[in-house]
Amino acid sequence: MKIIGIEGLTNEQVNDEIGRGGRFVMYQYCISVLVMTFKRPSDIYFMKAGEGSMGKGIGFSLLTLLLGWWGIPWGPIYTIQSLWVNFRGGRDVTQEIMAQSAAPAGAMPLPQS
Repeated sequence: MKIIGIEGLTNEQVNDEIGRGGRFVMYQYCISVLVMTFKRPSDIYFMKAGEGSMGKGIGFSLLTLLLGWWGIPWGPIYTIQSLWVNFRGGRDVTQEIMAQSAAPAGAMPLPQS
């Protein structure tokens, strides 16, 4: 999965930002087509220390508000779930990303965009 916001940063710089409060965040969006509803995660966004994360989720929330609630029965349910996640600042996946980057040699390193 693509990580947005780490372009040009070294692993050391990313680790320094994480130490100061930076984090990796995913948002959620929902799209419905009558009886089919799809709930999907966004790409991963890197938020530097002190950077607000709600603003980046607004686009996903608007998409969900426009296209998410149409499907029956899961559209309204997934729409509410997605909006809840996005309005709380997204889902923090920092631990999972850092665990991947700290994996033993030969494992997948921190993805670069």
